[in-house]
Amino acid sequence: MRAALAVVVLYAVTAVGVAAPVPKPGEKKLEPPTDAQLKKSQNNLKQILLAVHSYSDANGAVPNNALDAKAKKPLLSWRVHLLPYLEEEQLYKQFKLNEAWDSDANKKLVEKMPTVFAPIRVKAKPGETFYRGFTGEGAVFEAGARYGLAQIPDGTSNTIGVVEAGEPCVWTKPDDLVLDPKAPLPKLGGMFEDTFHVATMDGAVYAVNGKRMDADAFKGMLVRNSGLVRNPKAAFGE
Repeated sequence: MRAALAVVVLYAVTAVGVAAPVPKPGEKKLEPPTDAQLKKSQNNLKQILLAVHSYSDANGAVPNNALDAKAKKPLLSWRVHLLPYLEEEQLYKQFKLNEAWDSDANKKLVEKMPTVFAPIRVKAKPGETFYRGFTGEGAVFEAGARYGLAQIPDGTSNTIGVVEAGEPCVWTKPDDLVLDPKAPLPKLGGMFEDTFHVATMDGAVYAVNGKRMDADAFKGMLVRNSGLVRNPKAAFGE
């Protein structure tokens, strides 16, 4: 049974690299985010996770970046493979799935990014998104990993899947954030000051304030198979 998708607002999280939006020279300072803008991002994450669940139901595994069978090189982002489950099947059919994201055929589709991936409140280059996952050993989008939602040993509610990153990337590019246990977390939260949203693999969405989060506890929730006891309250700064 597909998990219910909830929004849990815990305005409280990390002093570890929250990337507040910075206006460019000549631009006006951003107004504080509205409730509607915050809810829009929460709803985007809900839709993305619902698509992950639908993909997993249909394919027996969580989506991952497409790999070149010979070179083992990433071709297209997992976001592309969610398109049929985001009512974007016609767009999906236009992709050359055996070619890289920046091939002559596929790079023409960058500008057709669905609104569910679009930036909120801040500007980015056309076709860029802040909704990104993590790669690295044990991360949800670990390169080459194939597993279903029921095969997440630490539990879907204890495992972070998609986040609002501090820096955007091209939505079709297999460019995930890197989980390195020995390195600081990458910057998170490029759309709202002091706050960023994350979605756990059960579909719950958390709004986190970047000043009180425990970075180590947060890192622990980025690994799907650590076998360690999780502490969501510390990870999300509750």
